Amino acid sequence: MRTEQQLVRIWAQPNKAGTGHTYYLRYVDLEGHRRCESLHHSDSRKAEKERLKKEKELRMKFCPKGSMRLSHFLENSLRRTGDQICPSTAEEYTSAMEDFIDVIGDVDFQTITLKEGEFYRQACLDKGNTNGTVAKKITVVKGFFDLAVERQQIEENPLKYLKLPKRSKKEIHTYSESECEQMVRAAMDLVQNSDENNRLKWDLVIIFGLSTALRRGEILNCVWEDIDFGEQVVKVAPKGNTDTTWEWRIKNTSKRTLPLTDDLTQLLIDHQSRQPEGYPYVFVPPARYDYIQNELRAKGKWKYSDSRLKVIYNFKRDFDLIKKRARIDEGVFHDFRKTAICHWFYNGISEFDVSKLAGHADFSTTHSYYLAVKNDLVDRARIATAKGLCQKLVEMRVG
Repeated sequence: MRTEQQLVRIWAQPNKAGTGHTYYLRYVDLEGHRRCESLHHSDSRKAEKERLKKEKELRMKFCPKGSMRLSHFLENSLRRTGDQICPSTAEEYTSAMEDFIDVIGDVDFQTITLKEGEFYRQACLDKGNTNGTVAKKITVVKGFFDLAVERQQIEENPLKYLKLPKRSKKEIHTYSESECEQMVRAAMDLVQNSDENNRLKWDLVIIFGLSTALRRGEILNCVWEDIDFGEQVVKVAPKGNTDTTWEWRIKNTSKRTLPLTDDLTQLLIDHQSRQPEGYPYVFVPPARYDYIQNELRAKGKWKYSDSRLKVIYNFKRDFDLIKKRARIDEGVFHDFRKTAICHWFYNGISEFDVSKLAGHADFSTTHSYYLAVKNDLVDRARIATAKGLCQKLVEMRVG
């Protein structure tokens, strides 16, 4: 059985007269310096209690040579990875590992075993995370330990045999033409009597998303400089941390340019004409922009992740309200992007071109949309054939 090495030892130092002794504690502190601390007494029981207290204190803060606490392990790993991953990916990885630390504790990364991994998996499920979300988190955390193996920090990934939660293959959910019309009408009703200074122009945001297949973050971080009214295009470009804009990076670093229709261009021109001067963002209401600038950014309360998650307050709540008014039960805002991508396929745009327009880093993502549309086309072709000449010929033959 393995026994832990004693970090603190008691040493008895005889006094000058030779009539007694004084106890000392000898140990190596957290900075690696040797210490000899006098207890100023010769009571052995009291000395042992004080030794155990110091031992516990060191063990709570001490990491053996060559080891790191999980928080330092995370920092070290990201520093060594450097710019091989984009900022948004680094943020996602950091979030997953910090979640792991919150559950397991900021312990020595070399002490992690399969047991901790299984505990973390169950804790995530108990919190209500979906199987897909838990699988994604575990995959990220496993990746950190894989890198540690490659860097010879550990011999084997302790989470190597940790199984991911089972998840069914996700279907691509899109909105029908009638559902899109219903939601635009519901959005128009929602914002009709609202102050544009305070509320998101939801009807325009939905139309813009359906026309461009942009992600939520790409829409909300769009500035007027990104729109070229003459060429009728919108450019998806990262934003720097300036006096007027907050830092935002594109997912997969996919800079791209997308076309705008005549009607959508005119809607944007009308929207711009109603906006007050000095507000760079196309869709962020002036009041919200002022709050972000003066209350959050100015006081250091704005983080990089907020540019993806907190640009618009109560975004999901308002979208759910629009769906409810439109009497639509299923779907999320991101499904407008999926709908737009499928429409590109319906209208004959190639897989390669769709991949470029959508900003997919992995071509397999584009292919999954293609397969979904292809299957639908087969069904529609079957229905069309059943109503056409071929069906009449079959009926003649059967007759």
